[in-house]
Amino acid sequence: MISPTSAELLTVPQVMARLQLGRSAVYDLLRSRQLGSITLGRSRRIPTHALTDFIRTRLEQDAA
Repeated sequence: MISPTSAELLTVPQVMARLQLGRSAVYDLLRSRQLGSITLGRSRRIPTHALTDFIRTRLEQDAA
């Protein structure tokens, strides 16, 4: 079982910075389930593997 650490879970602002997207765009990706996330209390966190998977999928789509 994986034990989450703060390095494995990203906040929305951290994802915004990494993808160079605005807040609305990141929440649209979360809402459409293109980018996976978990909710901890009232906070949304994005596992680093979900961000990596999202980027990999987009690269594969663009290459096709």
